Amino acid sequence: MNNEVNPSAINNSLNCSGCGALLHFNPGTHNLLCDYCGVSNTIESAPDSRDILPYDYEEFIAGIDSNKQGADLKVVNCKNCGSQTILDQFVTSDKCPFCTAPLVLDLESGQQYVLPHYILPFAITQQQGIEFFKKWLKSLWWAPNDLAKKVSDASSALKGVYLPHWTYDTYTITDYNGERGDYYYTTETYTETVNGREETRTRQVRHTDWSYASGRVECDFRDLMVPASKSLPEKTLNKLGPWNFNMLVKFDERYMSGFRSETYQLNPEQGFVKAAEQTVGAIDSAIRDDIGGDEQRIDSTDTQYLDKAIKYLMLPVWVSAYNYNNKIYQFTVNASTGEVIGQRPVSALKIILAVLFVIALIIIGVVLYQNGHSA
Repeated sequence: MNNEVNPSAINNSLNCSGCGALLHFNPGTHNLLCDYCGVSNTIESAPDSRDILPYDYEEFIAGIDSNKQGADLKVVNCKNCGSQTILDQFVTSDKCPFCTAPLVLDLESGQQYVLPHYILPFAITQQQGIEFFKKWLKSLWWAPNDLAKKVSDASSALKGVYLPHWTYDTYTITDYNGERGDYYYTTETYTETVNGREETRTRQVRHTDWSYASGRVECDFRDLMVPASKSLPEKTLNKLGPWNFNMLVKFDERYMSGFRSETYQLNPEQGFVKAAEQTVGAIDSAIRDDIGGDEQRIDSTDTQYLDKAIKYLMLPVWVSAYNYNNKIYQFTVNASTGEVIGQRPVSALKIILAVLFVIALIIIGVVLYQNGHSA
């Protein structure tokens, strides 16, 4: 399966058909927009650009190994001013620091990086991202009252970034050993005092009969997602979803024009280890269903991961940070859905007042209870 777009066609389509200036991708569309004359050039894509299929995991890994490069830096020529910009090993596109023109790696220039399979184009504009951020700020009940006013400038500094993600498919076969517990009941006689008299009564007592169990279960997993970036906290990366994957298309560098992007910092083998961790709960549940009975104990398992497949995705976010009382707080806007994930300061005054309010309610409740019983 070949998802590459002809590099020369990409380079030509980055030039405005109206004035020849460089174009930026316009979020929420499939167009490249000229900042000078306003001309909008459509990104022409192949008829099968929406066919989202996984790649063989082993073949993908082997392809990376056979094309590994030692260089940690890449030199990118700016077509607008002629400058050369150095990008570090985890960045594949950026803006020129000299003229702010978009920098996109030219595959014909010998630059080396692993080409993603698919990309989810920006759907949320920067202005929309700012509005989502402001709305999120207003919803922070425990935040200081002056937070929104003090960080108003931070939202305007939102930067668009494509973050790398892996998704994995796999078919598992798990052999297990364990125990099956079946409930049974016996009648037990006991005595208790009722109105000063000893009475003999009976009750049902539950017991568990444990027996050895072993077997094999098979599970099918699709699209186990693992963030491959380390630029944001792992907690933030895991909360960014869900994503609108209905808009996913085959990778095309033109969607990155004007945005920063990163290559993976968690390699596909490390990513699969994390993906495998996501299968544990489902496999455990399948084993318990297979054992049956009322209770189950799982003593040992041996899982094979077969038919492994992978997709290398670029997913869009708006990111920025703000300073409050000399401390930096980072926030991220999912540029596919508008979901905001961020760090926030907490108002000590609001917490103290809330605690005092709860204490006051407890005191009032105790007083009313005592008055009710003394009446």
